[in-house]
Amino acid sequence: MAGGFLPYHEPGIVQILIVVSFFFFLSIAKWVSAKIIQAGIIGQISVGIIYGVPLANILEHNWQETFLTLGYVGLILIIFEGGLGARVDLLKQNFTLSMVGAATGVCFPIGLSYLLLYLGFGFGAVETFIIGAALSATSLGTTFAVIGSASGSVNLSQTRVGSVLISAAVIDDVVGLVMLSVIGDLGKLSEGGNVNLGWLIGRPIVASIGMAIVTPIVTKWVFAPFFRRFIEYHFARFDHLSNIVLMTLVLSAFIAIAGFTGTSVLFGAFLAGVFLTYLPSKRPEGPFVVMSREEGEREADKSPTFVHTFEKYLLGPQEYLMEPLFFSSIGFAIPFVQLWTGKRIWRGIVYSLLMAFAKCVVGIWIPVWQLVLGRKDEDKSDPPEKQKKGQPKAKSSTTNHQEASKKWNRAWLAAALLGSAMVARGEIGLLIIEIGHNETSYVSDEGFITGIWAILLNTIIGPITVGLMVRFCAEDIGQGEWGLQEISTADSSARAGTEAV
Repeated sequence: MAGGFLPYHEPGIVQILIVVSFFFFLSIAKWVSAKIIQAGIIGQISVGIIYGVPLANILEHNWQETFLTLGYVGLILIIFEGGLGARVDLLKQNFTLSMVGAATGVCFPIGLSYLLLYLGFGFGAVETFIIGAALSATSLGTTFAVIGSASGSVNLSQTRVGSVLISAAVIDDVVGLVMLSVIGDLGKLSEGGNVNLGWLIGRPIVASIGMAIVTPIVTKWVFAPFFRRFIEYHFARFDHLSNIVLMTLVLSAFIAIAGFTGTSVLFGAFLAGVFLTYLPSKRPEGPFVVMSREEGEREADKSPTFVHTFEKYLLGPQEYLMEPLFFSSIGFAIPFVQLWTGKRIWRGIVYSLLMAFAKCVVGIWIPVWQLVLGRKDEDKSDPPEKQKKGQPKAKSSTTNHQEASKKWNRAWLAAALLGSAMVARGEIGLLIIEIGHNETSYVSDEGFITGIWAILLNTIIGPITVGLMVRFCAEDIGQGEWGLQEISTADSSARAGTEAV
């Protein structure tokens, strides 16, 4: 009741040791799995399975619920950081390709699920749709975690294939939310409840499209001009303090708008990061255009960028506390013991491989895109200086063949990277299938376990594959048409400060 208080008492030594060991093993498991399989998140999920309800249930239930909430805040910070580091120019340039890839990543898992689960295993039609919808989602948290872990070798967020991956994963998340809204009320429909199906489906779609359209318009024509003219020069007086206040307000506003209008909170977090990225002036004399964080802190008329502030104040808690809690909370939600019967194992593995293929297919659009539009893009990218007098008009056939071979090899490598990075399902898939199982009468125990097998294995396979590719092919990934892209002159100074940290 209001006006009361929580009596303070010293925690027991057993409780303290359990919490200490939990965070210790989260750190150790991440380091070991990163060294062995290039995917640190797998170790954290494993610790969650062991310490949570699925296996030993060492943590108290209310602790697990608290860690789940804190972990979701960590997921929001992961997505927010991804938005802050996103290249707006690359997102716009590759939007059509991202849409095509996202549509493929949604349709193929559902379609192939009907072939195997409905026609092969004899599951119900609605049950198959719910399981397929869960497997059509891409884990945004895992996607951005993989991009972040690869930044030491190649900054995927600055590559063309990375921008396609980010956009496609965000779109898949929005589509997954629409399906989640529909599935959450299927139980009411089956019981004859009074549910407006059109509004049920349309609300998250309208809200998502509305935010995606309105945000860049009002940012470009209202907030950015106002901020650049009246506000940004005052930020140099307070440096990180003014930045963190604005970041908190913007992130809170975006996720609140997203939540109350019916779209994805994660989509709102991503838009908040992109919004702040676009807000400051990109002119060389602008206060946010700095070569390093130290320059922004030292110079009286300069300010650290929002990325600098995130790295100084939020990156540590996110990396060592919030992110491990998020991936361990995925482990809390996996019914590990129920997975291990002969029938469930072989069905789960077969379905997992099919679902991995269903997402890997997304990568095929990169060579297709290059085949259809490559010649046109190549002609546009050729500088007029090449046609100057005295220079050869054509290279030798051997040189042309070698360059074409390298170009296509890099395109197929980018395709494999995109497809592999889309494989992880994670939190969104678990949420959809658990709501389908717990809140509707359509998903049976066998269907639920089969879907969990696919979500679990795909969340393991995807990051491992991407980690190995980045480890052995980082140089090739960063080169070529689908690799690191040049930054326009207007943005180069601002981006240089970010990369110098």
